[in-house]
Amino acid sequence: MNSHLPGFEVPLHRSLVEPILLAGAPRNVAIVNGTIAAALGLGMQLWAPGLVLWIFGHSLSVFAARKDPFFAPIIVRHLRQKASLAC
Repeated sequence: MNSHLPGFEVPLHRSLVEPILLAGAPRNVAIVNGTIAAALGLGMQLWAPGLVLWIFGHSLSVFAARKDPFFAPIIVRHLRQKASLAC
């Protein structure tokens, strides 16, 4: 027996349901990480620490995105919640 009602199905394009990734990391995280690394490397002229920060931050965010592509909004939501249910 078909559980779908006729006329109430809409095909969705993949781009509407998949997360937006930039080189494997969530787009917002990659932009923030790149901006901070560029400010450190270009603005403060600390090239090596800026490059290390970018590589480490991007690698960490790619690793986290492989586990859960929506990890960034979940972390933000977790940090905004009060500790009302503390053990």
